[in-house]
Amino acid sequence: MSPGMSGETPLEAARMALEQLSDVVQRCQGVPDDSYTTEAHDVFTVAGRICIEEGNSLQVLSIVLDDKNQDIVRCMGWNLLPPLVQILLKKEDKNLPHCLAIFNHLLKTCRPKELLIGLLEQLEQDDADTIAESLHLLLNPLQKVLLCLGNRKASSLGMTLSSVLEQVAKLPVPHTKEQEEDDVFSLCRCCSDLITFVRPFVQEARQNLLNSKKQSEVADKLPVGGEWSSPDKEELRTELLKFCMKTLSHPLLEVQLKDPETLAVSPLRNFATEILNTLSAIGESVPSLVYQPLLKRKEVPGFLEEEVRYPKESLASLAHLVFIHHLAADSFPSVFSPVFCLRCNMEHVCLLLSRTDESRIQKGLELYEKSLVRVENGSLHADLLEIKTFLTVPQNIVKVMTICPRHDLRTKGLKVFQLSIDKFDTEAKYKFFLFMLKTSNHSGVEGYIIKNIKTQIDISLQPGNSNTWFEGVHLLPLLRKVFILPDGPETDLLQYMDRVMESLNLLRYLVIRDKVTENQTGIWTELYKTEDTFLRPLRVGLDMSRAHYERELYNTMEAKKGKVKEESVLSVSVGEDKLPNMTPESQIQALHSALHTFDMIKSVLVRIEELIEVKNNI
Repeated sequence: MSPGMSGETPLEAARMALEQLSDVVQRCQGVPDDSYTTEAHDVFTVAGRICIEEGNSLQVLSIVLDDKNQDIVRCMGWNLLPPLVQILLKKEDKNLPHCLAIFNHLLKTCRPKELLIGLLEQLEQDDADTIAESLHLLLNPLQKVLLCLGNRKASSLGMTLSSVLEQVAKLPVPHTKEQEEDDVFSLCRCCSDLITFVRPFVQEARQNLLNSKKQSEVADKLPVGGEWSSPDKEELRTELLKFCMKTLSHPLLEVQLKDPETLAVSPLRNFATEILNTLSAIGESVPSLVYQPLLKRKEVPGFLEEEVRYPKESLASLAHLVFIHHLAADSFPSVFSPVFCLRCNMEHVCLLLSRTDESRIQKGLELYEKSLVRVENGSLHADLLEIKTFLTVPQNIVKVMTICPRHDLRTKGLKVFQLSIDKFDTEAKYKFFLFMLKTSNHSGVEGYIIKNIKTQIDISLQPGNSNTWFEGVHLLPLLRKVFILPDGPETDLLQYMDRVMESLNLLRYLVIRDKVTENQTGIWTELYKTEDTFLRPLRVGLDMSRAHYERELYNTMEAKKGKVKEESVLSVSVGEDKLPNMTPESQIQALHSALHTFDMIKSVLVRIEELIEVKNNI
């Protein structure tokens, strides 16, 4: 019968467990380890664990140190790891010295593969504090066990690193300088331990690379950094590459690294630096990884397909570390032009901005801004718009500007959006404006584009700045996209207020700035179309909207007076506020606001009509 199963007291159970452990050890002495029965394994495991849990660790230490029992310990000892690890994690147990001695003896005596399995099982934790303590305790033993595996360790190393990173992923990331300094979530400690753990394997991979290069020089057959001397060595490199790619995605893509001016000693920045150093040590060119979207990489023998070997999100994280935090910057050649760097980074920016996670959005905006500032204003040619990312990235930024919950990111998005416009040459600006008016589907964004169109026309009309894109024949298709109501007279003028007001401001500017006799912009020969597509539908729409809102205002005020006893059921909305969800006072205020908006639009429209009449009569 297994100890602890017959209802005896804990003291009796501990005594019985010790007796059964001693008995099974004696019976196994002199027996070949491949002849141990399943029952012997079970009794040793259960009895040994109870002895340790109930405080008989000194007796267990005596048993495992006995020379006659070393074959048994070598075969079965790893089963004692769970209670040992629990006591070692608690630290204050009175039996801690005995348990530590047992633990260290098992590491020296047990078979590496079984030790590896046992230690990895003990890594699994859920509490953040326990995760950090567990990693700190077990990473060094795991390193020793793996080093005992010789050339057969690569797959086991990969399994270990994967398990460790799964645990690290459970830890919250620090967001403030103080959180990183105090390591409140223990992530910094874990990252430092992880670098120490992986160091000997990186050194081995580096030496393998150097040896491979020497063989290549002698034989003049293998390309530099090319094939490795054995599959085992290539597999080691592959596992380390996978590790680096995973850490670039998490935690490094999740954290916002602090600059040296903000935090002089940053464990997370040091961790990032070590990861980039590891990539170089295993033969990966950091510039080639960053510029992978445009540089055709050589085919590398290995166990992974290209997109699995080099995950796009990891490469985007790498680009951010290089360009924003200047890590490994000294390894970059200076021959690459700012436009080339921008083209490469557009893939990374596009990926980051397509995510909903705010840390990725922030890094995408930072990388895009950094890539743009080095480019000369007005230097990006229109043919770049044929590259998908040069249109997808602005669309992603529009989403940031309009729906991101963080105000600072929305503001940053607008700043970078304008910066990207400034970098295009005249033709590219023209085509970009056309594209955005067709695709943005947001009144505020369309209004912002129309405001930029007005700026470009004004520049074009300055003496010596004439160009073919923002005046004359080329300008007319753009103006036709501006001077139109999306749904004719039924257009929701409140929803489209930004676009309508900017369109009116542009039309007013053109009427004032361009003489009828010169007609540089073509507006005077286009006015009859503008009247049909924009001005007349706008007049009708204003009259309809005003009548509707005045009626709703009257009904609401009557309801407030008590003439309508039941709750008001209005179907009007102002902006995004549904009137039925408001108090009567708020409904009345919103309706007055809407009527004021219609008055403002009407005022500008009347002034434009008066200007047109005056200009035509000159």
